[in-house]
Amino acid sequence: MSLQQTITKLVMKLPGGLLVKMAGGKPLTIRGRTLEPQLQLMAWNGRNAPPLSSLPAETVQAVTKETLASVAAPIEPGVRTEDLTIPGPNQNQIPARIYRPDGQDPKAPLMVYYHMGGGVIGDLETCHAWCSILASRVKCPVLSVDYRLAPQHKFPAGIDDCCAAYEWGMRNAAKFGAPEGVAAVGGDSMGGNFSAIIAQEMQREDKPLPAMQLLIYPAIDLVEEFPSRKEFSETFSLSTDTMDWFMEQYLPEGFDKSDKMLSPGQTGHLDGLPPAVVITAGHDPLCDEGDDYARRLKDAGVPVIHKCYDNLAHAFTAFTLISPGSRKACLEIADMVRTVYSKL
Repeated sequence: MSLQQTITKLVMKLPGGLLVKMAGGKPLTIRGRTLEPQLQLMAWNGRNAPPLSSLPAETVQAVTKETLASVAAPIEPGVRTEDLTIPGPNQNQIPARIYRPDGQDPKAPLMVYYHMGGGVIGDLETCHAWCSILASRVKCPVLSVDYRLAPQHKFPAGIDDCCAAYEWGMRNAAKFGAPEGVAAVGGDSMGGNFSAIIAQEMQREDKPLPAMQLLIYPAIDLVEEFPSRKEFSETFSLSTDTMDWFMEQYLPEGFDKSDKMLSPGQTGHLDGLPPAVVITAGHDPLCDEGDDYARRLKDAGVPVIHKCYDNLAHAFTAFTLISPGSRKACLEIADMVRTVYSKL
C-alpha cells in the first residue's frame, strides 16, 4: 500500500460526524438517503475538479486511472492472479486476468467480469480488488476482461470484445477448474450493461445462456429519462454530464440509442433469461433504471436478488479501501452470487 493510500485510509477512519464537518458541515441527503460520510468527503475533495467533458479523452483516461489507484484496496489474501490474452473478434487480442481462490469450489461456474467506465475509461486495475473479493467469497474463478475503449475504438468494439470473452470463457472454463461449457457474466456500470446485453444476445442467437448475470448499478436504458437521472444529476462519481460525454465518445454520430446492443432495457420480453443479481446505489443517476429492470425481470419469471444500497454512490466497488459501507456491500453481493450458484 502506498503512502498516499495509507494516509487516505487513516483520514477516512475518523468519526463520521467529523468527516461531514470536513465535507461542508451538513450531511448530503437526497430522497431521504444520506450519503456515507467517507463518500461525502470524497465528493467534497473533488468538488473543484473540471468536468470530464471539458478534457480530452486521453487525459480523462489517465487521470481516472491515477485517482482510482489512490483509493484502491489490496486484493484479498488467498487469491492467485494471472494475466493472459483472449482472441478477439477482429483479429485483436483482449487482455484479461484470471483470479483463482484457495479452496476453489469445482462446481462453481467461471464468472466473466467487465469493469465500469462508460465504455471509455477503466482497465483491469479498476475492478482488481473487487474481483478478488468475488473469487475469495464465492470460491469461483473470475475472468476480468480489458475490452477495447472508445473513442479509440467506437461502438461496437467494446461489446464485441465482451461477447467474444464470454464465449471463450465458456469454452475454456475447465482450464481454470470450473465446470466445462458454462460461465456466468457480471459487471458494474457499463460492465453491467454489457452483461445484460450478453444474456439477451445469447438468448436471441439461441446460444448457451450465462449461468447467471450480476448487474451492479448497470446502465440499462439510454432512451428513457428516469427520475433519478435528474435527482442525482450531480453525483460525484457519475454525473449526467459525464454520462452524456461517455456516449459522445462511445457511439458513432447519430447512432440509435434504443438499439438492442446498447439499451437492454428497451427489450420487451425478458422471460427465459438467466437468474440475476441486480444491485443499485442510492446516490446514482442510474438507480431507477436498475431498480426497474430488476422488477421487470421478476415480473417475467426470472429469479432475481435485488438490493439498493441507499447510502452508497455509483462506482462503490472501487471504494472499498476508504468506505466501510462499500466493502460491506461488496461482501454481501458476493454472498448473493454464492446463493445463486448454490441453486444452479
